Amino acid sequence: MTAKQTTVDPVPGLLENRPRLPRFLGTPGLELLLFGGKGGTGKSTCAAATALYLATRAPAETFLVVSIDPAHSLRDSFAGDPLPPNLKLLEIDAGECFKKFKETYSRHLRQIALRGTFLDADDVGQLLELSIPGLDEVMAFDEISLLLERHAYSRIIVDTAPTGHTLRFLELPQMLRKWLGVLDAMLAKHRYLAKLYRGSYRRDETDLFLWRLQESFARLASVLADPARCLFVPVMLAEPLSVSETQRLVGRLERMQIPVREIVVNRLYPSGGECPVCRGVRGQQAVELHQLRREFARYTLWQILVQGAEVRGVGRLTEFWNEVRAIEEPVGESPPHPLAPRVERPAALPGPGTCLLVFAGKGGVGKTTLASATALRLAEAYPDKNLLLVSTDPACSLSDCLDVRLGPGGTRVYGRLTAMQIDAETEFAELRKQYAEEVAEFFDRLLSGQTVVDLEFEREVMERILDLSPPGLDELMAIARVVALLESGRDNILVLDTAPTGHLVRLLELPGLVQDWLRVMFGLFLKHKHVFWLPRTSDFLVNMSKKMKVLLALLANPRRARLHAVSVSTEMALEETRDLLGACRRVGIGVPLLFLNLATPPGQCPLCSDLFRAESEVRQEFQAAFTDVHQCVVYWCGERRGLERLTELGRVLYTG
Repeated sequence: MTAKQTTVDPVPGLLENRPRLPRFLGTPGLELLLFGGKGGTGKSTCAAATALYLATRAPAETFLVVSIDPAHSLRDSFAGDPLPPNLKLLEIDAGECFKKFKETYSRHLRQIALRGTFLDADDVGQLLELSIPGLDEVMAFDEISLLLERHAYSRIIVDTAPTGHTLRFLELPQMLRKWLGVLDAMLAKHRYLAKLYRGSYRRDETDLFLWRLQESFARLASVLADPARCLFVPVMLAEPLSVSETQRLVGRLERMQIPVREIVVNRLYPSGGECPVCRGVRGQQAVELHQLRREFARYTLWQILVQGAEVRGVGRLTEFWNEVRAIEEPVGESPPHPLAPRVERPAALPGPGTCLLVFAGKGGVGKTTLASATALRLAEAYPDKNLLLVSTDPACSLSDCLDVRLGPGGTRVYGRLTAMQIDAETEFAELRKQYAEEVAEFFDRLLSGQTVVDLEFEREVMERILDLSPPGLDELMAIARVVALLESGRDNILVLDTAPTGHLVRLLELPGLVQDWLRVMFGLFLKHKHVFWLPRTSDFLVNMSKKMKVLLALLANPRRARLHAVSVSTEMALEETRDLLGACRRVGIGVPLLFLNLATPPGQCPLCSDLFRAESEVRQEFQAAFTDVHQCVVYWCGERRGLERLTELGRVLYTG
């Protein structure tokens, strides 16, 4: 991008004399530094800039900057520029890590299963071909744990996935204890019989394999909770949705005892000038900054000013922390005056035959806002139809966007439009509860009060086997429930706000994986029904399999289902949009519409002029890359929150 960098003054009320730098840039002894927050806030930029800052100031030390986001943008941040020799970059490929994991350890896993269950070699082989839970997060966890264990780098800087999935990553120690518990339960029977018939049990290499995994994960869990070795830095924007999500993130981090001391507030607008766009943004940000000072009084807040061009490449990243300032109480600003919503090339309103609209894209690009505005526009256009607006994003921002408290069963928000935030974890917990009850009932009947050693061990293994379900099964269970609502005819149109790109891509590819898992589970149920027969769980899985087939058929039908991509006009967002549309094409899903959201309107001030010029260049690249996709440009018009403002936006997004 060629736009020049604009020189700007600090936000009014911020420290004029430069204070010390953020502690995370200079804390000695720190081994692990994680940047996280809502998608689109600049996590990758902060991670990349921090890695460069540390590497250039400590040439005798070595540093690693690593991405655990399935939709990697870290490498794009450096724009192909050469890195300092003491800085390495790693984007963890979960699939490749799991392949390497199986090649190294499948013999041990096979031996554990054969020793400890009624499963035969064929059964074990099929199970090992399936995934383990939270595949991408588990592999990232193990990879980082090994790097810390080897002390290969002075510091590891981590660019995390958006909030919901970052929390899943940080909660992995608890989940991994369950997974390792399955393996340990499988070995318990073997250990017991060895002691019974030989009088003692000597640990072998299979036990050592299990011990190594337990020790590795325990060490990383210890590092995550140690403020002398680990820091988590939330990155946010001074916008209502970002503030709400950061509050939830910091609260969860505190409960997990993961140390947080500082928060970066990115892209603050400078003072001065009467440009209506800048004035509107400043007023909105001032309101949020006052709230931030109250909500995060125990933390040091650091501000980064908005740049006139995308922060990309080693040169611009090296300068990123030069103008960082600590935030003090901002002076009063006039309340922001909302601008009228404005778009270029509005899209055709989806016809009444459409029953599924999926909104997808990078975190922070405004998927939830556009999905909500679209649902309200459809509710106006088709008042006789029932509409359901659903979010599967773990960040749970739909309620914030609508400014309506959503209940678990759905909340009527306008006309015949109902909104629902699906809690995938709760959906999966219900399956686990039903499964556990049925396993207990089966073995209670089988044992009939007698002590049968073999079956007691089989029972413990079977109680835990659901922990080996594939990653994302909980999310697909939630989607399956929505498909059931569509089939019932109660809801004629479903508008779906999805998780950010990387996790949506995984979700699109999951039906095939889940079908494989279901096939193996059904095979085990039938083959070993004399040992393991659970009719209610079997019926549930059969029904879920049917729903997956309905979902795949629906997504492949362009007359009934459409995927609307959402992006912003930056080079990094362009690359991620290529990944998203490529994944959609691979699974046969058409993408007729792309929203280029949050565009800077043309203005007279230097900052807006620079932003508009740079974004216009990128939009030309979007046009060249996706010639068969209608592209609607949605200009920034202030925070679109609440039914009234979302309805205004929905009316200009579409024609017809």
